[in-house]
Amino acid sequence: MTSETGDVTGTKDKDYNLIWYTEQCLNNALRLETYIQDAERDGDNEVADLFRKAQSDSRKGAERGKALLGSRMSS
Repeated sequence: MTSETGDVTGTKDKDYNLIWYTEQCLNNALRLETYIQDAERDGDNEVADLFRKAQSDSRKGAERGKALLGSRMSS
């Protein structure tokens, strides 16, 4: 079996992977918002803070991914 190199999708693996990564970071930031609210509702600030940190990291990853996508898609 050969690896998909863009012949089927029209998108190189590394570009596809960057798109996937960015999407996952965005999805994770959204999901963590629910987790933060759940922890806050139960009065567990320690867990809420953990999820806030993770959400911040996911947002940073998404921003970096979007920046890289922008520079690569425009060239």
